[in-house]
Amino acid sequence: MQPTLRNLAVALVAGTFAFAAGAQDKAEKAPKKSESAAKKSSSSTPGAKVVVNGVTIPQSRVEAMNKELNAQGQPDNAERQTAVKEELVNREVLAQAALKRGLDKSPDVAAQMEMARQAVLVRALFENEIKANPITEADLQKQYEQFKSSMGTNEYKVRHILVDKEEDAKQIIADLNKGGDFAKIAKEKSKDPGSKDNGGDLDWGPSARYVKPFADAVQSQPKGKVSAAPVKTDFGYHVIVVDDVRPLKVPEYAEIKEQFRQRAQQQQIQKLVMDLRSKAKVEER
Repeated sequence: MQPTLRNLAVALVAGTFAFAAGAQDKAEKAPKKSESAAKKSSSSTPGAKVVVNGVTIPQSRVEAMNKELNAQGQPDNAERQTAVKEELVNREVLAQAALKRGLDKSPDVAAQMEMARQAVLVRALFENEIKANPITEADLQKQYEQFKSSMGTNEYKVRHILVDKEEDAKQIIADLNKGGDFAKIAKEKSKDPGSKDNGGDLDWGPSARYVKPFADAVQSQPKGKVSAAPVKTDFGYHVIVVDDVRPLKVPEYAEIKEQFRQRAQQQQIQKLVMDLRSKAKVEER
Protein backbone atom coordinates (compact mmCIF):
# COMPACT_ATOMS: atom_id res chain seq x y z
CA MET A 1 0.00 0.00 0.00
CA GLN A 2 2.57 2.52 1.08
CA PRO A 3 4.51 2.69 -2.24
CA THR A 4 1.22 3.33 -4.05
CA LEU A 5 0.18 6.06 -1.64
CA ARG A 6 3.52 7.78 -1.86
CA ASN A 7 3.73 7.70 -5.64
CA LEU A 8 0.58 9.54 -6.64
CA ALA A 9 2.71 12.20 -8.16
CA VAL A 10 2.59 12.57 -11.93
CA ALA A 11 4.55 14.66 -14.34
CA LEU A 12 2.56 17.56 -15.79
CA VAL A 13 4.90 18.34 -18.69
CA ALA A 14 7.86 16.35 -19.97
CA GLY A 15 11.21 17.95 -20.62
CA THR A 16 13.27 20.85 -19.33
CA PHE A 17 16.04 23.00 -20.79
CA ALA A 18 18.82 20.53 -21.50
CA PHE A 19 21.42 23.22 -21.10
CA ALA A 20 20.60 23.72 -17.43
CA ALA A 21 22.34 20.58 -16.28
CA GLY A 22 25.27 21.31 -18.54
CA ALA A 23 25.66 24.79 -17.17
CA GLN A 24 25.59 23.56 -13.60
CA ASP A 25 28.09 20.83 -14.42
CA LYS A 26 30.44 23.46 -15.81
CA ALA A 27 29.95 25.56 -12.72
CA GLU A 28 30.80 22.64 -10.46
CA LYS A 29 33.91 21.77 -12.44
CA ALA A 30 35.15 25.34 -12.83
CA PRO A 31 38.25 26.26 -10.77
CA LYS A 32 37.25 27.82 -7.47
CA LYS A 33 38.09 31.49 -7.03
CA SER A 34 38.87 33.25 -3.82
CA GLU A 35 35.96 35.10 -2.22
CA SER A 36 37.39 38.48 -3.20
CA ALA A 37 38.01 37.33 -6.76
CA ALA A 38 34.51 35.95 -6.98
CA LYS A 39 33.04 39.23 -5.81
CA LYS A 40 35.18 41.14 -8.29
CA SER A 41 34.16 38.81 -11.12
CA SER A 42 30.49 39.11 -10.30
CA SER A 43 30.46 42.87 -9.80
CA SER A 44 33.06 44.23 -12.23
CA THR A 45 30.65 44.79 -15.10
CA PRO A 46 27.12 44.63 -13.73
CA GLY A 47 24.46 44.37 -16.43
CA ALA A 48 27.06 44.13 -19.20
CA LYS A 49 25.71 42.83 -22.50
CA VAL A 50 27.39 39.96 -24.30
CA VAL A 51 27.73 40.42 -28.05
CA VAL A 52 28.72 37.53 -30.34
CA ASN A 53 29.73 38.50 -33.88
CA GLY A 54 27.58 41.60 -33.61
CA VAL A 55 24.58 39.77 -32.15
CA THR A 56 23.58 40.68 -28.61
CA ILE A 57 22.52 37.81 -26.37
CA PRO A 58 19.18 38.91 -24.89
CA GLN A 59 18.97 39.19 -21.11
CA SER A 60 15.80 37.11 -21.33
CA ARG A 61 17.91 34.07 -22.27
CA VAL A 62 20.09 34.56 -19.21
CA GLU A 63 17.01 34.86 -17.04
CA ALA A 64 15.40 31.78 -18.58
CA MET A 65 18.48 29.65 -17.95
CA ASN A 66 18.82 30.94 -14.40
CA LYS A 67 15.14 30.26 -13.75
CA GLU A 68 15.62 26.61 -14.70
CA LEU A 69 18.70 26.28 -12.51
CA ASN A 70 16.91 27.94 -9.60
CA ALA A 71 14.01 25.52 -10.01
CA GLN A 72 16.49 22.67 -9.65
CA GLY A 73 17.75 24.17 -6.40
CA GLN A 74 21.18 25.01 -7.79
CA PRO A 75 23.03 27.76 -5.90
CA ASP A 76 23.40 31.09 -7.66
CA ASN A 77 27.02 32.20 -7.48
CA ALA A 78 29.73 33.72 -9.61
CA GLU A 79 30.84 30.36 -11.00
CA ARG A 80 27.32 29.54 -12.13
CA GLN A 81 26.86 32.90 -13.81
CA THR A 82 30.14 32.40 -15.67
CA ALA A 83 29.00 28.95 -16.78
CA VAL A 84 25.64 30.34 -17.93
CA LYS A 85 27.37 33.06 -19.96
CA GLU A 86 29.78 30.58 -21.56
CA GLU A 87 26.95 28.23 -22.42
CA LEU A 88 24.91 30.97 -24.05
CA VAL A 89 27.94 32.17 -26.02
CA ASN A 90 28.61 28.64 -27.25
CA ARG A 91 24.98 28.21 -28.28
CA GLU A 92 24.96 31.53 -30.15
CA VAL A 93 28.21 30.69 -31.97
CA LEU A 94 26.87 27.30 -33.01
CA ALA A 95 23.47 28.66 -33.99
CA GLN A 96 25.12 31.31 -36.18
CA ALA A 97 27.23 28.64 -37.85
CA ALA A 98 24.12 26.55 -38.54
CA LEU A 99 22.36 29.55 -40.10
CA LYS A 100 25.38 30.31 -42.31
CA ARG A 101 25.16 26.77 -43.65
CA GLY A 102 21.47 27.24 -44.37
CA LEU A 103 20.43 24.43 -42.05
CA ASP A 104 17.35 26.36 -40.96
CA LYS A 105 16.06 25.91 -44.52
CA SER A 106 16.07 22.12 -44.16
CA PRO A 107 12.45 20.83 -43.93
CA ASP A 108 13.45 18.40 -41.20
CA VAL A 109 15.18 21.08 -39.11
CA ALA A 110 12.34 23.53 -39.67
CA ALA A 111 9.83 20.90 -38.49
CA GLN A 112 11.87 20.24 -35.35
CA MET A 113 12.12 23.97 -34.62
CA GLU A 114 8.37 24.32 -34.96
CA MET A 115 7.79 21.37 -32.64
CA ALA A 116 10.14 22.92 -30.08
CA ARG A 117 8.23 26.21 -30.34
CA GLN A 118 4.95 24.37 -29.79
CA ALA A 119 6.37 22.52 -26.78
CA VAL A 120 7.35 25.80 -25.13
CA LEU A 121 3.91 27.28 -25.82
CA VAL A 122 2.15 24.20 -24.45
CA ARG A 123 4.20 24.28 -21.28
CA ALA A 124 3.50 28.00 -20.88
CA LEU A 125 -0.23 27.34 -21.34
CA PHE A 126 -0.20 24.62 -18.68
CA GLU A 127 1.69 26.82 -16.23
CA ASN A 128 -0.69 29.69 -16.90
CA GLU A 129 -3.74 27.48 -16.34
CA ILE A 130 -2.41 26.23 -13.01
CA LYS A 131 -1.46 29.73 -11.89
CA ALA A 132 -4.85 31.14 -12.90
CA ASN A 133 -6.76 28.34 -11.14
CA PRO A 134 -4.71 27.31 -8.10
CA ILE A 135 -5.65 24.21 -6.13
CA THR A 136 -6.79 25.38 -2.71
CA GLU A 137 -5.93 23.91 0.67
CA ALA A 138 -9.62 23.10 1.13
CA ASP A 139 -9.62 21.12 -2.15
CA LEU A 140 -6.62 19.10 -1.03
CA GLN A 141 -8.03 18.44 2.43
CA LYS A 142 -11.30 17.23 0.90
CA GLN A 143 -9.46 14.86 -1.44
CA TYR A 144 -7.41 13.52 1.44
CA GLU A 145 -10.49 12.85 3.58
CA GLN A 146 -12.20 11.04 0.70
CA PHE A 147 -9.09 9.02 0.10
CA LYS A 148 -8.70 8.21 3.78
CA SER A 149 -12.31 7.04 4.14
CA SER A 150 -12.04 4.87 1.03
CA MET A 151 -9.10 3.00 2.54
CA GLY A 152 -11.14 1.60 5.44
CA THR A 153 -9.79 0.94 8.92
CA ASN A 154 -7.88 -2.32 8.45
CA GLU A 155 -5.39 -3.92 6.13
CA TYR A 156 -5.17 -7.62 5.41
CA LYS A 157 -2.49 -10.19 4.66
CA VAL A 158 -4.08 -12.32 1.98
CA ARG A 159 -3.28 -15.39 -0.10
CA HIS A 160 -5.32 -16.57 -3.04
CA ILE A 161 -5.47 -19.13 -5.83
CA LEU A 162 -7.06 -18.00 -9.08
CA VAL A 163 -8.54 -20.42 -11.63
CA ASP A 164 -10.88 -20.15 -14.59
CA LYS A 165 -13.57 -22.66 -13.61
CA GLU A 166 -15.77 -22.74 -10.52
CA GLU A 167 -15.58 -26.52 -10.25
CA ASP A 168 -11.77 -26.32 -10.16
CA ALA A 169 -11.95 -23.77 -7.34
CA LYS A 170 -14.37 -25.98 -5.40
CA GLN A 171 -12.03 -28.95 -5.77
CA ILE A 172 -9.11 -26.85 -4.50
CA ILE A 173 -11.17 -25.82 -1.45
CA ALA A 174 -11.95 -29.48 -0.77
CA ASP A 175 -8.27 -30.43 -1.11
CA LEU A 176 -7.22 -27.64 1.25
CA ASN A 177 -9.79 -28.67 3.83
CA LYS A 178 -8.25 -32.15 3.72
CA GLY A 179 -4.84 -30.71 4.57
CA GLY A 180 -3.55 -29.72 1.15
CA ASP A 181 -0.56 -27.38 0.88
CA PHE A 182 -1.87 -23.95 -0.16
CA ALA A 183 1.47 -22.68 -1.47
CA LYS A 184 2.10 -25.81 -3.51
CA ILE A 185 -1.36 -25.77 -5.07
CA ALA A 186 -1.00 -22.04 -5.85
CA LYS A 187 2.27 -22.63 -7.68
CA GLU A 188 0.78 -25.50 -9.65
CA LYS A 189 -2.70 -24.19 -10.48
CA SER A 190 -3.08 -20.44 -9.92
CA LYS A 191 -3.18 -18.31 -13.05
CA ASP A 192 -2.17 -15.13 -11.23
CA PRO A 193 1.42 -14.53 -12.41
CA GLY A 194 2.02 -11.89 -9.77
CA SER A 195 1.46 -14.18 -6.78
CA LYS A 196 1.56 -17.84 -7.81
CA ASP A 197 5.32 -18.19 -7.41
CA ASN A 198 4.99 -16.75 -3.90
CA GLY A 199 2.44 -19.35 -2.94
CA GLY A 200 -0.43 -17.01 -3.74
CA ASP A 201 0.76 -14.36 -1.27
CA LEU A 202 -0.63 -10.86 -1.97
CA ASP A 203 1.15 -9.33 1.05
CA TRP A 204 -0.43 -6.64 3.21
CA GLY A 205 -2.94 -4.20 1.79
CA PRO A 206 -6.28 -2.49 2.42
CA SER A 207 -9.44 -4.06 1.03
CA ALA A 208 -9.73 -1.03 -1.28
CA ARG A 209 -6.90 -2.38 -3.40
CA TYR A 210 -9.11 -5.26 -4.58
CA VAL A 211 -12.18 -5.45 -6.82
CA LYS A 212 -15.42 -5.38 -4.83
CA PRO A 213 -16.34 -9.11 -4.66
CA PHE A 214 -12.81 -9.95 -3.56
CA ALA A 215 -12.71 -7.04 -1.09
CA ASP A 216 -16.07 -8.03 0.41
CA ALA A 217 -14.85 -11.59 0.90
CA VAL A 218 -11.60 -10.44 2.52
CA GLN A 219 -13.44 -8.18 4.97
CA SER A 220 -15.96 -10.82 6.02
CA GLN A 221 -13.81 -13.93 6.03
CA PRO A 222 -12.56 -15.36 9.37
CA LYS A 223 -8.82 -15.09 9.86
CA GLY A 224 -6.90 -18.24 8.96
CA LYS A 225 -9.86 -19.96 7.26
CA VAL A 226 -10.12 -21.05 3.63
CA SER A 227 -13.04 -19.39 1.81
CA ALA A 228 -16.13 -21.58 2.12
CA ALA A 229 -16.99 -21.05 -1.55
CA PRO A 230 -15.16 -19.69 -4.60
CA VAL A 231 -15.22 -15.91 -4.97
CA LYS A 232 -16.09 -14.86 -8.52
CA THR A 233 -14.61 -11.74 -10.11
CA ASP A 234 -13.96 -10.65 -13.68
CA PHE A 235 -10.60 -12.42 -13.42
CA GLY A 236 -12.03 -15.83 -12.60
CA TYR A 237 -12.68 -17.80 -9.40
CA HIS A 238 -10.63 -17.19 -6.27
CA VAL A 239 -9.86 -19.38 -3.28
CA ILE A 240 -8.91 -17.00 -0.45
CA VAL A 241 -7.18 -17.22 2.90
CA VAL A 242 -6.85 -14.17 5.16
CA ASP A 243 -3.74 -14.85 7.23
CA ASP A 244 -3.87 -11.75 9.42
CA VAL A 245 -5.57 -8.40 10.01
CA ARG A 246 -4.15 -5.21 11.51
CA PRO A 247 -5.21 -1.55 11.83
CA LEU A 248 -4.50 0.47 8.72
CA LYS A 249 -2.08 3.37 9.09
CA VAL A 250 -2.81 5.95 6.39
CA PRO A 251 -0.03 8.54 5.85
CA GLU A 252 -0.69 11.90 7.47
CA TYR A 253 -2.08 14.70 5.32
CA ALA A 254 1.18 16.67 5.41
CA GLU A 255 3.12 13.66 4.11
CA ILE A 256 1.15 13.27 0.88
CA LYS A 257 -0.48 16.67 0.37
CA GLU A 258 1.84 17.62 -2.50
CA GLN A 259 1.10 14.35 -4.27
CA PHE A 260 -2.60 15.16 -4.13
CA ARG A 261 -1.80 18.63 -5.48
CA GLN A 262 0.12 17.15 -8.40
CA ARG A 263 -2.69 14.73 -9.16
CA ALA A 264 -5.25 17.55 -9.01
CA GLN A 265 -3.12 19.67 -11.34
CA GLN A 266 -2.82 16.78 -13.76
CA GLN A 267 -6.60 16.39 -13.76
CA GLN A 268 -6.89 20.14 -14.28
CA ILE A 269 -4.64 19.97 -17.33
CA GLN A 270 -6.45 16.91 -18.71
CA LYS A 271 -9.74 18.80 -18.43
CA LEU A 272 -8.24 21.79 -20.25
CA VAL A 273 -7.03 19.56 -23.07
CA MET A 274 -10.40 17.81 -23.37
CA ASP A 275 -12.33 21.11 -23.33
CA LEU A 276 -10.13 22.68 -26.00
CA ARG A 277 -10.17 19.53 -28.12
CA SER A 278 -13.96 19.29 -27.93
CA LYS A 279 -14.25 22.83 -29.32
CA ALA A 280 -11.62 22.40 -32.02
CA LYS A 281 -12.57 21.81 -35.64
CA VAL A 282 -10.44 18.88 -36.77
CA GLU A 283 -10.55 17.81 -40.43
CA GLU A 284 -8.75 15.33 -42.62
CA ARG A 285 -8.26 16.55 -46.17
